Amino acid sequence: MTPPPARRRRPGADHQAPAHNLLRRGAIRRSQMITTYGVGSLIAVDQESFVVSGLDGADAHWSTDESPQIYERRLARLLGVHHFRLPPASDDHSKDGVRVRRFPVMHACPECSELRRHRDFTPPPGRSVCGTCEADLVPSRFVIACEVGHLDEFPYWHWVHRAAGGGATTAGQCGGTLKLRTSGRSSSLRSIIVSCTCGVPEVSMEGSFRKSALKDLGLRCRGTRPWLGTAVPAQSCGTTPRTLQRGSSAVWQPVLKSALSIPPWSDGRADPLAEHWDELRKLNSRAEVEMCLKFAFKGESPVPVDEVMALLDAEREEDPAGDEAPTFDHRYRALRNKEYERLRAGNDERERSRDEQFICETALGDPTALRPLGVTGPMLVKKLREVRALKAFTRLADPDSTIEGNEAALAASELTWLPAMEVRGEGVFLRLDDERLDAWSRATAVAARAERMRTAHRRVMEQRAADPSRVPPSPASPRMVLLHTLAHVLINEWSLDAGYPAAALRERLYADDDMAGILVYTATSDSAGSLGGLVAQGEPDRLAQTIRSAVRRAEWCSSDPLCVESEASGTGGTNLAACHACVMLPETSCEHNNILLDRALLVGTPDDPHLGFFANVLER
Repeated sequence: MTPPPARRRRPGADHQAPAHNLLRRGAIRRSQMITTYGVGSLIAVDQESFVVSGLDGADAHWSTDESPQIYERRLARLLGVHHFRLPPASDDHSKDGVRVRRFPVMHACPECSELRRHRDFTPPPGRSVCGTCEADLVPSRFVIACEVGHLDEFPYWHWVHRAAGGGATTAGQCGGTLKLRTSGRSSSLRSIIVSCTCGVPEVSMEGSFRKSALKDLGLRCRGTRPWLGTAVPAQSCGTTPRTLQRGSSAVWQPVLKSALSIPPWSDGRADPLAEHWDELRKLNSRAEVEMCLKFAFKGESPVPVDEVMALLDAEREEDPAGDEAPTFDHRYRALRNKEYERLRAGNDERERSRDEQFICETALGDPTALRPLGVTGPMLVKKLREVRALKAFTRLADPDSTIEGNEAALAASELTWLPAMEVRGEGVFLRLDDERLDAWSRATAVAARAERMRTAHRRVMEQRAADPSRVPPSPASPRMVLLHTLAHVLINEWSLDAGYPAAALRERLYADDDMAGILVYTATSDSAGSLGGLVAQGEPDRLAQTIRSAVRRAEWCSSDPLCVESEASGTGGTNLAACHACVMLPETSCEHNNILLDRALLVGTPDDPHLGFFANVLER
């Protein structure tokens, strides 16, 4: 593949450079600091490799001058922070940017074949070359990581001395120099040869990716966190690490949480109170709130007391009933419930201000065209704002399958903010008829297909979790799989008919016992997000035509009959009749990483054409 142009690479600094003389390495887009190159990830810049530093520390902070604050109270409350910050912009005006540290430290010289720590090559300041050969050094292709999120160098010393006697405790104390070369016979690991000048037999890298490869050497994870710097002590871990390619997607996967800005928080009037909400929530009377505001702002509050009381009441409505502390999943579900209620209700002219960031209206057309399809309540979301925050990251696991214990923190200490991006755009919200949906989901064949996916998904989550007993239940249900697949075919249809690329659209599912809705909205911050073309697709007549066309298109796949008759597909069998030729989307558009999809629940199968929810559409 052709490497990306230099202007899109990340600015950063070699950890060996003095703080007052930081080197500019490159630049990437702001959004990539959340989704691709966030804290703890590895990034290649030219021929060098770095790990993106954490959010705190003397040489790892984000410059507040280049990281503007953004607010979304509901999401901030969920994640336990006061506010969020945009990543620094990668442009000519950026003075500091985001710091990086060299990782992996082990490098090889292609001329003399020596394998050493980078500093042992004595390179000139600001360059990554061998001090003897003047050849560009090559970062180690291999790293090791554990499921807890720790990252470390590949133990080349232990690997080459494993058969020399004395065990792993004496390896590396022989006084020799490691060398790494490629035999050139093939492109496999067998052709990568590691040797030591102390005289032990040379070995290849074959077998280093086995799950038990490092366990067989008697090695355990040391708990190192290079993104937090050497000043932060390693955590006691003791798990068995795995060998990974430095550029593997398993090395870093973001844990993203998002929320829509909805009234009464969507006009921005409550933003000045962000730092004081925890204190205000403890107060009950109006007099106490008024006194707190006067003390906090040393005079007149930027928000009238009546509005503050109304905001406090609105926030307490989202508190769970009873004294039992809710889990994170329960609180995140409550956040989605509030969005669903607001999308159903919309907001009228009287509720809007000039700064309102959520405008949702009932479609003007006659909704009777949608009734035969089992679709109801289309809403035109003419203006919306979504905040996506990087909560943490994982290694060696699917972020949708991990539990909180496997999430690696972005900083060594507790933070009052998290990195985030905001997206402004438009969308279309629709619901399925509850009575028809309930009757359809109770069918034996429908429930059986959903149960197969739920069982497969549960099995995958248990395999990837450190503690299978703490794995949350799978969200797979007939209702959820149907809504998910319908959202995918609608996005594909609109990418063909409405001029939107599929990657510019995103789904947001509201699938629960008391929810059955889909929001398809623009997911980019450029001009494709606010042209008004998507809202126009939500008028009932046009929406009915789009759904009919999308369902008929989903009836056939170029991979049929293999696709529609598949007993299991996708990761671990978490899909049924779904593939890249029919309903799968770009990963940025899907909330569930293209799993839990089955177009048979839309259109049926050749053996059971009435299985699909929209079977009546195909009969006409």
